[in-house]
Amino acid sequence: MSAARPSTAAATTGGGVIRTVLGDLDPAEFGVCDAHDHLFLRSPRLPGEELDDPAAAERVLRAFAAAGGRALVQWTPYGMGRGASALAGLSRATGVHLVAATGLHQAVHYEPELLAGLYDGLAELFTAELTTGLRDAPAGVRAGLIKVAGDYHDLGPHTRRVMAAAAEAHHATGAPIAVHHELGTAAPDVLDLLCGQYGVPAHRVILGHLNRLPDLRLHRHLADSGAYLALDGPSRAHHATDHHLFDTVAALVEAGHVDRLLLGGDTTTRTARHSPGPTHLLTSVGPRLDREFGPGLSRRLLVTNPAEALAVPRSAA
Repeated sequence: MSAARPSTAAATTGGGVIRTVLGDLDPAEFGVCDAHDHLFLRSPRLPGEELDDPAAAERVLRAFAAAGGRALVQWTPYGMGRGASALAGLSRATGVHLVAATGLHQAVHYEPELLAGLYDGLAELFTAELTTGLRDAPAGVRAGLIKVAGDYHDLGPHTRRVMAAAAEAHHATGAPIAVHHELGTAAPDVLDLLCGQYGVPAHRVILGHLNRLPDLRLHRHLADSGAYLALDGPSRAHHATDHHLFDTVAALVEAGHVDRLLLGGDTTTRTARHSPGPTHLLTSVGPRLDREFGPGLSRRLLVTNPAEALAVPRSAA
């Protein structure tokens, strides 16, 4: 992994836009952001736990907006019930900017027949959803990032195929690539593949779930590459991510990586929706960050960094 960190100044000086479901947005207007969450999600691995209720999604967004939230990034990719037909209406109704994802998750979240029909045209699918519109949404509703996923301490054939397509779509559009890491593992392998083999700039990669593996030395090494680290999961009851969050933030802030950190709720099940959800980032996590690390840190992690991480060059918009 390269230790060089490209400048992200373009995102904050008019050089980029954020692609929301209602159109392209100046990053300065994006506001307080939950950088990794799910309003809709369906998987055969989670029977009975589907997030498929637009009314429930609207309640989540209204509560988030009432607490000061202005933007939410949904990492649910293609073929997992991402609620694409409802996203634009929800954004208009609640005033919350929504960013949708293209891409694919791990193979276990799909029927084999669906994947077999997609593999030969993955890069074209991802690129079209970023530039023309989501297949399952009204015309003009486009994705703003590419979601992919690693395996547990490994990158198998499906993963490598999807990541190759994601890299091709990135080069065609400039879109960031957001990565699910199974229990926080295989992040160095992901960067070696995406950045080393396929030439994706590290600052265009968002590494998710890393606080599920509380290896602070590894986190510093990954941040050195220039990639963004999404610390997510406070919506998950009885999950260890809450226990590690502030130690992880402290280690990375002390190492000079405050500009690499993003925060997200990552609500993935109907049961988890009864937990605090994205509002918790604003009412609990953000204030505590400012108390422990000084005023302004929560704004950096919830406003400035997401706007930079998600901006697409205007030339590619």
